[in-house]
Amino acid sequence: MRRFWLLVGCWLLVGCQKTNISATAVSPSQPTPISPTIQPTNQSISPSPLPPSPPAPTPPPDTGWQPLQLGLERRVITLLDEDESLYLLRLEPEQFRFEIAYQPGAPKGLLEWQAETGALIVVNGGFFTEANEATGLTIINGQASGIGYADFGGMLAVTDAGPEIHWLVERPYTPDEPLQYALQSFPMLIKPGGVLGYPDEDGSPARRTVIGMDGNGRFLIILSRRSSFTLHQLSAWLTTSDLGLDVALNLDGGTSSGLILATPREELLPFVLLPAVITIYPR
Repeated sequence: MRRFWLLVGCWLLVGCQKTNISATAVSPSQPTPISPTIQPTNQSISPSPLPPSPPAPTPPPDTGWQPLQLGLERRVITLLDEDESLYLLRLEPEQFRFEIAYQPGAPKGLLEWQAETGALIVVNGGFFTEANEATGLTIINGQASGIGYADFGGMLAVTDAGPEIHWLVERPYTPDEPLQYALQSFPMLIKPGGVLGYPDEDGSPARRTVIGMDGNGRFLIILSRRSSFTLHQLSAWLTTSDLGLDVALNLDGGTSSGLILATPREELLPFVLLPAVITIYPR
């Protein structure tokens, strides 16, 4: 009996030891929780700065003569601290045909004149009255009309040999001249030989249109884009410029001043309708 209780005590002792081992066993380690990174939903994102805009190109004070087609060059000269610019065309007259288009009493816009004539170049003519009639002599296809300037001004005259510019004091018009086209205007800004043509200051600046011929026989058409030049100032500038002008005639200016070049298309339009224009065609 004693042995029996001894065995029971041993068995209980073993059971208690197992229970203690289980109670003290280390639980497996749990992973450390990771807090997610939270991005704010209303966070403003600054856009990347745009590169700075390049500065606007400064127009050159003088483009120099730029060829446009055979016998035709263009030049733009900026003057008076960029407040004024002159637009110039220079033509080899043997490459072109000069004419005058005239519709007394029925003036047209310069765009209409160009569309109607198909000319490469159309430029305003001389002065005209309120009735839209030329104040000087005009010749169209050999037929003369109007009253010629007797002892002042000049004339663009076109013969079979080509265009010429006459100073009427030195070479007045005579009806026996074989002229196909002609147009008179005033004053002479440069007299033959490159002489200053308008020495007196009139004090009236305006837009200007000029037709001239240089010492090499090339024709120049010159327009001022703004109302900066008086007749004397323009006469003096042209005389001392590098254009080499032998003679230059002032055409109607102010609101009448304008030109169209058809190819490449360039327009300096007048503000009024014109009864007479100079038209120029390639040969």
